[in-house]
Amino acid sequence: MASTHRFLGLIVVAASVLLNACTTTELVFHTAKKIGGDAPTGREGAVYKVGKPYEISGVWYYPAVDYDYSETGIASWYGSDFHGLPTANGEIYDMNRVTAAHRTLPMPSMLQVTNLENGRSISVRVNDRGPFKRGRIVDLSRRGAQLLGFERNGTAKVRVEILAAESRRMASEMTAGNGAKVAEKNGVKSVARAKVASEPLAPPPGMKASAKPTPVTGNGAKIAARPAPARRSIARPNGSSLAARDAKVTIVPVKPTNIYVQAGAFSQYYNAHRLKVILSTLGPAKVTTVAVGEYYLFRVRLGPMSSLPEADKMLARIIGAGYEAQLIVQ
Repeated sequence: MASTHRFLGLIVVAASVLLNACTTTELVFHTAKKIGGDAPTGREGAVYKVGKPYEISGVWYYPAVDYDYSETGIASWYGSDFHGLPTANGEIYDMNRVTAAHRTLPMPSMLQVTNLENGRSISVRVNDRGPFKRGRIVDLSRRGAQLLGFERNGTAKVRVEILAAESRRMASEMTAGNGAKVAEKNGVKSVARAKVASEPLAPPPGMKASAKPTPVTGNGAKIAARPAPARRSIARPNGSSLAARDAKVTIVPVKPTNIYVQAGAFSQYYNAHRLKVILSTLGPAKVTTVAVGEYYLFRVRLGPMSSLPEADKMLARIIGAGYEAQLIVQ
């Protein structure tokens, strides 16, 4: 009888471990927020951070200082699931403030994000890592999405450019020990003396890092299903539900854009043509040429796609066929 009880107890323990493992795996999305020790419990944890290469869902990312950064692509936004939780640089995420998540730029950095569908443009502060969905280049807070006019749609074609002078100033002040001053200017009211942190971001629980990391530019990682974590309340002066200082929205001229899926870029035309022939069975493929310094690159692209869902499906098909690919807005 005692052996039976022990056997049943082992089954319960094993089931519990398995359930916890499944739950942990579902938290892959935005796992960067919680890597590197215990999560901060308040705004006093904010730091200036670049970070070392890290892997999410088999894709490697390489954080670096890049004051020439400029990219067009697809923006998304994240909101209540992460409201009140720590961001990757130790701040507390507030979906009602204008902030952003980027995979590789230093935190904080300042970006100019322009919605290429309506011309609305705002400056935003990067304080988090993401997005980790393939085909997305930046994740805005809900308030940022509202100001750019794509909260309801969920995504938008955007141009993202770093504001070099502002980003350099923020980095200089925070690394010089004036983190509280920088944070105050950008909507965070209580931050202690900043410290510089540079640490590796480990793979999500239950996943193994690749033996040979492959550099990736502009690509995201697959989002795993996840439960919504418990929300935390955020104290605000005068009971305001929005940030005291909102971003200024400007309207700039924009041109019509198309979405392509780029499956590769080669220095030899023969290699590009061969891939084009292979991928032509999936859709309309073509080789385009671009000058990079003194050399030419031959890019293999499929499209244009009439909609983002169509482009996402094509992206998934190409990746499923064993090729790295990314969405291009042009």
